[in-house]
Amino acid sequence: MKIISAYMHHESGRLGKASLAFLVILFAIFLHMPFVFAAGKAKIELDLIHAVTKVPLASNALSATNKFDENTIALAYESMELDKMGLSEQAFNYAMKGFNYLVEQGKLEKDNIISIVDFTQPSSKKRLFVIDLDDFRVLYNTYVAHGVNSGKEYANQFSNTPSSYKSSLGFYQTLGTYIGGHGYSLRLDGLEKGINDNANSRAIVIHAADYVNESFIRSQGYIGRSWGCPALPEKLHKPIIDKIKNGSCLFIYSTNDAYLQKSKIINA
Repeated sequence: MKIISAYMHHESGRLGKASLAFLVILFAIFLHMPFVFAAGKAKIELDLIHAVTKVPLASNALSATNKFDENTIALAYESMELDKMGLSEQAFNYAMKGFNYLVEQGKLEKDNIISIVDFTQPSSKKRLFVIDLDDFRVLYNTYVAHGVNSGKEYANQFSNTPSSYKSSLGFYQTLGTYIGGHGYSLRLDGLEKGINDNANSRAIVIHAADYVNESFIRSQGYIGRSWGCPALPEKLHKPIIDKIKNGSCLFIYSTNDAYLQKSKIINA
C-alpha cells in the first residue's frame, strides 16, 4: 500500500506540472491569436478565390477552358482592391467575361495574364492595369495615352479608321515585339471586327512616349496624346511589354454605347 501511495503522489505531481505547462502554452497561443488572424486575412481571401477557381463545384463547376465564374470575378475584384486603384468594377467584369470567351475560343496563347485600360478615367490617372490571374496580383498600374482626336483629358471618341488618330476600344491579343520609330514596341491584333480589327494596318502598337509622364499632368492637367496607340511611360514600357507580349489579352474599355451594343464578345 505504501508503494502504491507513493506512486500515486509522484504521478499526481508530475501530471500537475504537465497541466501547468499546457495551460501556459494555451495562454501564449491565445495572446497571439489576434495577430495571427490579422496577418492571415489577405491570405485566407486569396486561398478562398484559388479554391473557387481550382476545385470543381458539382453543377457549378468551371470548364477546363472557362476559368472564372461570376463569384470568382467578384472576389478577385474585391481582394485586389481594384476599386481603390481606380478600375471600375464594370470594366473588370467585361474584361473577365471577354477573357473567358477568348480562352474558350482558343484566341489567346497566354491565359494567366490580362491588361485592362479603363478610359472612364482621365489620362491624369493611372488607368492601365496589368493583372496576374494565377495569383490575383496587380503587376503594373500606370499611365497610358489615348489618341489625339479621341479627346483631351478623357477619351470619348473612338474609331477603327486609318489616319483617324483616335483610339479603338475592345479586345486585343498581343503579338510580337519589334524596334521601330518609338524604339521597343509591341504589335497588337484587334479581335473585334469593325471595332478594332484595323489595328495592324493602322500601326496601333504599345510603345514608349516621353509625353506620358507626370510633368505633363502638372503643366496641363493631362498627359500627352498619341496617334491612337496606348503609349506608356518610358521607364515602364519595356518590362510591361515583356510581361504581356506573345498572346495575352488586352481590353480597352469605355462606357461607349455604340461599342457595348456592337461588341460580339461583350454580348456573347
